[in-house]
Amino acid sequence: MDTFKAFINSPIGPKTTHFWGPVANWGFVVSGLLDSKKPPEKISTNMTATLCFYSMLFMRFAWMVNPRNYLLLACHTSNVCVQANLLYRKKSYEWKMQALKDAENL
Repeated sequence: MDTFKAFINSPIGPKTTHFWGPVANWGFVVSGLLDSKKPPEKISTNMTATLCFYSMLFMRFAWMVNPRNYLLLACHTSNVCVQANLLYRKKSYEWKMQALKDAENL
C-alpha cells in the first residue's frame, strides 16, 4: 500500500501532467496502428511525416525534462516507429505505381 501511495504522490504520478500527457498521447500510436490496415493510397504523407517529426521532438523533450518522463519517451518512440512504417508503406506504394507508369510508357 505504501508503494502505491508513493506512486500516486510522486512527481510523475497520476496527479501530474507528466502522467496524463503521455496517457493521452498513446492515442496517436493507436491511431497509427489502426491506419496500418488502410490501403497505402489512403495514407496522408504530410500528416504522417508531421506526426513522425512531432514525436521525434517530444522524445527529446521527454528525455531532457526533469524528472525524466519515461512514459512520454516510450509513447513517442512507439509513435515514431508506427509513423515511419506508414511512411514506408506510402512511399513504397508511390514508387511502385511510378515504376508501373514508366513501364507502360516505354
